[in-house]
Amino acid sequence: MFRTALRNVLAHKARLLMTVFAVMLGVTFVTGSLVYGDSQKQANTDRASAGYDRISLSVSPNSVPGGPPATLDARTAAALAEVPGVAAAAGRVNGFAAVADREGRLLGSAEFRKGGNFAPAKDGTDPAYAFTEGSGPVGDEAVALDEASAAKGGYRIGDTVRVGTSTGAESYRLSGVFRTDASKLSPGGSLVLFADATAQQLFLQPGHYTDIEITAAPGTPATQLLDRVEAVIPKDSTAVTGAQLARLQANLASSGSDTMSQIMVGFAAVALFVATFLISNTFTMLVSRRTRELALMRAVGATRKQVRRILLTESVLVGLIASVAGILAGTGVAALLQALFSAADSPDAPLTLLPSTVIIALLVGTALPVIAAWVPVRRAMAIPPVAALGAAEPAAPARAGSLRTGIGAALLLTGSATTLYGALADDGDARAVIGLGAALTLTGAIALIPLLSQPFTALLRPLLLRFSPVHGDLAARNTVRDPRRTGATAAALAIALALASGLSVLGASATQYLDGATTRDITGDYLVQAPSGGQRLTPATAEPLKNLSGATFSPLNQSTEYEIGGIRSVLTGVDPAAIGRLLRYEVTAGSLDSLGRGKVAVADYKARANGWKVGQSLPVKRLDQRGELTIGAIYHADEQSKVLPSITAPDSLVARFDPTPYTDAIVVATAGGPGRAQLASLVKALGDNPALSVLDKDAIRAEDTSGIGDQLDIFYAMLSMALVIAALGIANTLAMSVLERRKEIGTLRALGLDRAGVTRMIRIEALLVGALGATVGTVMGVFTGWALGNTLQESVAGYALVIPWGQLALGVLLALAGALLASLWPARRAAGVDIPAATAAQ
Repeated sequence: MFRTALRNVLAHKARLLMTVFAVMLGVTFVTGSLVYGDSQKQANTDRASAGYDRISLSVSPNSVPGGPPATLDARTAAALAEVPGVAAAAGRVNGFAAVADREGRLLGSAEFRKGGNFAPAKDGTDPAYAFTEGSGPVGDEAVALDEASAAKGGYRIGDTVRVGTSTGAESYRLSGVFRTDASKLSPGGSLVLFADATAQQLFLQPGHYTDIEITAAPGTPATQLLDRVEAVIPKDSTAVTGAQLARLQANLASSGSDTMSQIMVGFAAVALFVATFLISNTFTMLVSRRTRELALMRAVGATRKQVRRILLTESVLVGLIASVAGILAGTGVAALLQALFSAADSPDAPLTLLPSTVIIALLVGTALPVIAAWVPVRRAMAIPPVAALGAAEPAAPARAGSLRTGIGAALLLTGSATTLYGALADDGDARAVIGLGAALTLTGAIALIPLLSQPFTALLRPLLLRFSPVHGDLAARNTVRDPRRTGATAAALAIALALASGLSVLGASATQYLDGATTRDITGDYLVQAPSGGQRLTPATAEPLKNLSGATFSPLNQSTEYEIGGIRSVLTGVDPAAIGRLLRYEVTAGSLDSLGRGKVAVADYKARANGWKVGQSLPVKRLDQRGELTIGAIYHADEQSKVLPSITAPDSLVARFDPTPYTDAIVVATAGGPGRAQLASLVKALGDNPALSVLDKDAIRAEDTSGIGDQLDIFYAMLSMALVIAALGIANTLAMSVLERRKEIGTLRALGLDRAGVTRMIRIEALLVGALGATVGTVMGVFTGWALGNTLQESVAGYALVIPWGQLALGVLLALAGALLASLWPARRAAGVDIPAATAAQ
């Protein structure tokens, strides 16, 4: 049986080529996703844990939630240095520092702009840093830069470097360039080293450290030293070994690497699901063409079970060939992904091809063809050998089966009802309900596509007859000749378009919401904030703006850990005299002027949730402080607002409870409104600080909506694999259809239809199939996108459905273009049919 199956595969290799390619693409996607994910996971784990082998112990203070940053003082460092078995105790200072290049552009990734201290040992070197040029900073005017940042900024030893921190910006002399490990510098980040005293002044306070790194003397185990150190350190601090830190960082890096890999595997599953339709179509047509051959095998003694095994063995062989090719190609795709994302500061890593990845790829690649071939094989085995031998050409089914239609209709109705329930009902699991409903609806629609192909073609038929009477009529007839085949081919395209259109609807709706939510509450001209991932600002950051002529400003000073009326809350301190001109407060009760009298204003959603009213006095507690506050106003606000706080308080009230609030942002209105000159004056007033971003409303919109566009681009790129497989399905179906219709095409040619006419007929068939799949998929995607978006309207005020007609039209056009490209080879084959040989065929 194996030899027979192998001979059959080789005999029909041209017809199976598209199937092999489709399975290979799916397996490539799966393998590439797994290999890339495993490689990045291993690289991130190795990088995150690197460097901790030089640390025997690390001592850090225990922070108090809502309190000032916890530190360790120099006396603790000195005491630790005297512990028996300690070779060195280096105090470390860490904070946020942004360094700009010569043009003022920030260096390094937003999340990883750091500052630290150079802590030399007795020999004058710091074991954490290896200097490639110059030396460590000494004195208040010197800094050192990591090697990558110095190269990107174009800096050399002795150059002036502008560095910004939360306390302001200063120019420094570059004293050295260094290399270090990931315990100090994350991939793609920037690190500025200051002299010890300078770093303490900038980030903490003189004589204090963020943590202390201990190096054990030779021959002293870290575990033994841990007991001695714990007896010396303050009670509100913790000591851990370097090995423990390495394991902790490795676990954090490992968990963070899984998300992208899981997303990619999810899209790979979609691609494989789409490939199932192509494989099933191929085997349906192959088995149909070989009905007489299979009947002859039955007639000469082969049992039904033996013939079924031969056909299924063929599908296994196809799967194995495609899987091996997919594994090789997937490994190459993973290498390509690493090369592409290395520009985005992804860590370099050798490719990691685990045995589990090979096993998964082989199982998926071989099981998929078997599952897809099962139904056509079973259907063929139901035909009696005598009937099959007597048929010159097996008839294609004229319509979709009634059982299939009934099941499809039931699934479509059930899924639609489930989706509507999830969208309209107030249910905490609404999105899971919608997901189930969408899956059922899409499955039902796929089952009904063969039934829909006839009315859909009839709808487009007048248009076809108008532009191409003969070819359009022939194409329409051929499209509905086998509804099952047409439906299965269009279904693959429908799945890809449903996902793409649903993402487009959600993305467009979210973008419009964010576009309004980020700026509608700002009546000022500019928002000053730290770059993404930077350290929070302080109230002192806004002090220089007092010297800016005609400017009105207010910091948004956030203070946490309050209990107001027994409810955990956050207060945001503002300038009562200015805030009304800077933010849009839609007061629904009371007056915003009450802020000037020491009262607070509360967002309506906060007041509703707790039953608070204007004039109500509430007890307030923060840490060990107690007091009372009075509600003077209630205003309408969106919980997702970028700037409007849940509780607005005068900054004097916040200062009574919290002497060190952090400033989330500074809202500024300049004389004469926004403009290039006003922006330049504002930046200059803030000290040309690279650690500050000064954004007008357009820049705020661009910054807050760019992430959605980037994510959608990644998802669309992944969905393109499913579109490619769907296009292959169209090409495969048309190619097999041309093979089955050789006699018919030869007859048409003999009756006067020229090569161009045959080509046009095949192309119109492809466009009809593409239009059917694109229409069904787009409708399903918009419906699902609406349902998912509707669940956000209760919690996200201002969210509304947006139909991105342009993107949806582009998706349909791409689907039609893909169908047209897929028809090129089948159309060429059809146009090249030999007329005498075709008309003479039996």
